[in-house]
Amino acid sequence: MELTTDKGYLDLLQQISDTYTQGRLQAVQAVNSHITQTYWQVGRQIVEFEQGGKARAEYGKALISTLAADLTLRHGKGFSRSNLTRFRQLYLAWPISATLSHQLGWSVMVELLKIDDPLERNFYEQQTLRERWSVRELIRQKDSALFLRLAASKDKAGVLQLAAQGQLIEQPADLLREPYVFEFLKIPEPYLVSETQLETLLCNHLQQFLLELGKGFTFVGRQYRVTLNNTHYKVDLVFYHRILRCFVLIDLKITDVQHHDIGQMNMYLGYFAAEENTEGDNPPIGIILSRNKDELLVEYATYQMNSQLFVQKYQLYLPNTEELRRELELTLREAGAGAGDEDLL
Repeated sequence: MELTTDKGYLDLLQQISDTYTQGRLQAVQAVNSHITQTYWQVGRQIVEFEQGGKARAEYGKALISTLAADLTLRHGKGFSRSNLTRFRQLYLAWPISATLSHQLGWSVMVELLKIDDPLERNFYEQQTLRERWSVRELIRQKDSALFLRLAASKDKAGVLQLAAQGQLIEQPADLLREPYVFEFLKIPEPYLVSETQLETLLCNHLQQFLLELGKGFTFVGRQYRVTLNNTHYKVDLVFYHRILRCFVLIDLKITDVQHHDIGQMNMYLGYFAAEENTEGDNPPIGIILSRNKDELLVEYATYQMNSQLFVQKYQLYLPNTEELRRELELTLREAGAGAGDEDLL
């Protein structure tokens, strides 16, 4: 018998491969952890020197430049002014070593250090750890103002919980973002695509679309057929959510949502609950994504209707982060935020 077809040999091959892969991952994590801890120590030494009193005050702003020149002479690359500034920021952002994540690479930490607000920075740190974002994914989520979009619809307690823990998916409403941002489609202004074209573009950029939808989504299909009394209907996009264990149905609208769009989605939800769900599946969730929505119309059209049905807005270009930030600051200010916020981080 050839070893390459023997089950015992194939099991051994897989075990060795898994062990090697895991070992390499642990080695990389150990190196990253050591590098980050080293940079933190350097930052601490710089800050403690700066705080050494009047005798050292004369160094002032020249300290970083002087250190960069002298350390580069001794050790070569790695001690530029920008790097030393980041090391200093690292210590100031995480003054307690135990709170510093050792699972994130230095390039990720640099992106986090670019965020001034501690609440916002902590959110992206937790999300990067929770969802294992790459640097590229982290940058995209920062640029799309994910934290501000999620926080804008919450009260003070919700904002602080979001910042401390990241986004937890425990109920259907936790899936929602307002607005969803599809800037990755790179549709030039003015906006002139049809619903079919928009659907096609989203499917062609499925990886980025799944990132925008959030953790737990798996793609099932597009133009999913629903047949009732020999009449065929089609759901634009169907996903399954691994965490909530349910189908998620998405319909795209390039115009304002009408009451019949809501009724049709409710029909889809009823069909999937009765015909598509299997044992262990929870009730399906329906999301109508629209460029605009009339809040009052949505309220009346969903009166006493399925609580799993949501109408959310999307946009094709990056949101106005300053407006979102002002909205968030207003929420925190009205709730008397400030005094105890730091204790939650």
